[in-house]
Amino acid sequence: MPDHVHLALVPVSTPDGTVSLPEILQVIKGTSSHRINRELGHRGAVWQQESFDRALRHEEQYEDKLLYMLANPVRAGLVTNPQDYPWLWRKTSGWTRIQLTPRESEPGK
Repeated sequence: MPDHVHLALVPVSTPDGTVSLPEILQVIKGTSSHRINRELGHRGAVWQQESFDRALRHEEQYEDKLLYMLANPVRAGLVTNPQDYPWLWRKTSGWTRIQLTPRESEPGK
């Protein structure tokens, strides 16, 4: 999305325990901020201090959230098919189970 990012991930465990969501987001935001500013010739903050992090605990919530994220560029009028969105990237073994029906991918749904 031009003004925000959706990300679904499963934190990994290390010998010291699970890597926390704030730690993961700090690395992602820090690295991407430096690169975005370098590429655009800008300086300063790229990301808001606050994010809307959600920890999901049930499989059905996971699929609901993935469908929401996939349909987001369609609802925004950027594409008619979520698969056509150039910034969609996925790497998951369960991807083939997540299929958008025409109703789910319609703008405003």
